[in-house]
Amino acid sequence: MKRFLSSIRTLALIGTLPLLLIACDSLNPGPTELPNDRWDKLDKQQTVFGEGGLSFGGDQKRQGQGGSGIGVNAYLWRATLDTVSFMPLASADPFGGVVLTDWHSASNTPNERFKLNIYILDQALRADAIRVAAFRQLKNANNEWQAVEIDPKAVTDIENAILTKARQLRSESLTQ
Repeated sequence: MKRFLSSIRTLALIGTLPLLLIACDSLNPGPTELPNDRWDKLDKQQTVFGEGGLSFGGDQKRQGQGGSGIGVNAYLWRATLDTVSFMPLASADPFGGVVLTDWHSASNTPNERFKLNIYILDQALRADAIRVAAFRQLKNANNEWQAVEIDPKAVTDIENAILTKARQLRSESLTQ
């Protein structure tokens, strides 16, 4: 029993020794602030993850392309929201450049409905910077919605309407 207690004391001493050493280290804490030159570097970066990383308040390179702190072209983003404003939005992510609408039926065609998924793919205001996926459904005889193929020209027309609105917004901002 004495031997058992002796080994427990030895283990306790060995266990507290590192704690004592760590506590002694706090007696001489060293410098508490970064040198000024390191703070200057952080201020000049203007981003969280270095050049090209997440920025706050917009990036000077992006502002010339219509950027306003969002991850996509601001003119395309605004034009997309304006163009599909008659449809209910399911989701809108300005950093990822994704706008998802909910199903919409026009009052004059209650047995037909549409849904759009719009992806803004670039910072530039170009035709290949936007992609639209459109879905159409019709009610069948059993009053159930059934998917129907949509005309590819209709998808192109939606993309062109967004691009036209984006160009109009850009030209308006340049004349002000």
